[in-house]
Amino acid sequence: MTAAGNGQPVATASEIGSLRRRYLLRAVSAAGVDIVFTGVFVAFADAWAYAPRSIAVGLFLLLGVNTLVCRRLFIPIEEYLSGRRSFEDVERRITQLPLLTAARVALLALVMVGFRVMAPYLWPDATFRALPTQTLVDNVALCLLLPLFYFTYIYFVISDYLATLCGFIFERTGRNLSLFFGRYRLKLGIALLVMSLAPMTAVIIDLLSYEGEKVQYEIATDVAIGLMGVTVSVYFIWRSLLRPIRILSRAMSTVAGGDMSVRIPVTSNDEVGELTGQFNTMIEGLREREQIRETFGRYVDESVASTILQRGGNGVLAGETRDATILFTDVSGFTTIAEKLPPDHLFGALNEYLETVLAPIRDHGGVVHTFIGDGLFASFNMPLACPQHAPAAIRAAVDIQRAVAGRSFGEARVPFVTRIGISTGPVIGGSVGAGQRLSFTLLGDTVNLAARLEKLNKDHGTSILVSETTCAGCGTEFVFKPLGSTAVRGRSGSVAIFTIDTV
Repeated sequence: MTAAGNGQPVATASEIGSLRRRYLLRAVSAAGVDIVFTGVFVAFADAWAYAPRSIAVGLFLLLGVNTLVCRRLFIPIEEYLSGRRSFEDVERRITQLPLLTAARVALLALVMVGFRVMAPYLWPDATFRALPTQTLVDNVALCLLLPLFYFTYIYFVISDYLATLCGFIFERTGRNLSLFFGRYRLKLGIALLVMSLAPMTAVIIDLLSYEGEKVQYEIATDVAIGLMGVTVSVYFIWRSLLRPIRILSRAMSTVAGGDMSVRIPVTSNDEVGELTGQFNTMIEGLREREQIRETFGRYVDESVASTILQRGGNGVLAGETRDATILFTDVSGFTTIAEKLPPDHLFGALNEYLETVLAPIRDHGGVVHTFIGDGLFASFNMPLACPQHAPAAIRAAVDIQRAVAGRSFGEARVPFVTRIGISTGPVIGGSVGAGQRLSFTLLGDTVNLAARLEKLNKDHGTSILVSETTCAGCGTEFVFKPLGSTAVRGRSGSVAIFTIDTV
């Protein structure tokens, strides 16, 4: 099934019939409660002759008339489920279904109680004369308290059904309620008021209205009815109030466990439902943020992406200067290799090679900023902190050479000889670009020198060339071999260069 609103049904005819029957059974359950209440009353009053008429009136109103009324209330929802109306057209009806149903049942209950109270005066036959005489205050209280009880009972019964209906719609269409007319505090307050104060009020009225054995009879009747009413209502009240909170709590635990795929149905029409909707919106935002981070991390090193996301703002990293170690790699004779291989074989071999080179850099705390053809540009201590950045870069370089030595890559099994240049010194890092096109980059003489040293490997027959500042930053951890001084393009004087044995 697909979402309604475009002529497509949400549910099959049998599913719609099942949802309608469940709603109607919940709505007319007040008739069953009324039969129990009437049985208690006639048992205490020993007025069994009165029971058939009283129950008949209750069944006519709370079962017969109520079925017709509630059937009409459900028609718009049924039309949505069958694809004849959009969700937006019926969302208000779905949200207000508990209130509308409860109000109509309460009105029917008022008519029913009014008939029972007035019957002994309107039809003074033997059946009604057998009933105990009630005071005016007691009758008025009965006309107020019983409809209020039925309103509360049906409201929470249909609220519990609303969770089923909304869950079904969410499962089929992904649609959730966005209109919230209920108030959780008001629901809880009414529930507590009706379930506790209503029986107490009836008892107090009995104490003030009757004397002698009549008081005991009236109190016993009201207490018995009150206890049964509370028992049958509390289950639906707490189920209606607590189930949405439990669903939300379980979802939060799932997210806390790292699962961002969770999305839950909005099953209540109050602040808890609104909070559930906001939770879904928050998770969608977190999921999008995670997807952006994952996608961003494929083009920008994860640490750079993480730094930009953590700093927030407009996603721009302001320029800063920091001592760092820069590492450049390149493949010797790559142009010749590229001329001999088909493009798919070439890129397959190159990607496998770059993945091999990337791992040691990350393992030692480095950040890969960009891939430059067959090589890459990495840094240590910018932007990700790496306190011992010079020796970390050397360790990464040695591991790279060991990882690629004697190995071939891709389907064509191509060997790649790697050249590496490393330099340490002040580096400027920040975002550069224009408009919406930005890139994080590193600038400075240290960067230029590392790039020059990588190319000088070709002249000296080496695989790793290191600047003097990098050697000084490593202390005595490594043994470097000096290669003298050499002129470097872009510098007026010569620089001392060093190499290291990778064995």
